[in-house]
Amino acid sequence: MTRTLSTPTARYALALGVSLVTVLFLLLGIGALGIVGDGDRDALYLAAPVVAALVAVLTRFRADGMVLALAAAAVTTVVAGAVAVGLVVTDRESASIADVVMLTGMYAVLFALGAWLFTRVRVSDA
Repeated sequence: MTRTLSTPTARYALALGVSLVTVLFLLLGIGALGIVGDGDRDALYLAAPVVAALVAVLTRFRADGMVLALAAAAVTTVVAGAVAVGLVVTDRESASIADVVMLTGMYAVLFALGAWLFTRVRVSDA
């Protein structure tokens, strides 16, 4: 397996795949299950893929720029989670705080994993 990931292109493809799967997983989680309960409050979490896409385009999808894009997506996810916890606290019929915190943490860690994988791509070779 190390032989197939020995090239920068393969490492870039793996990092990009993890990133895209994270966004797809987030979208499916919002659409099918909901994170913050009923209603359109889950739209808060859509800011993370938007920020990631914007930074990725601005940095021309280079590996070092993708690190910034996914790190920004992870931070945006945490901020969205903090706002969502505030919404849950003020709304008595909503999802549990523990669920929101755990799901927010999971998505933030997945975005951070994608960022870390992009750090494994040598910038001069990608």
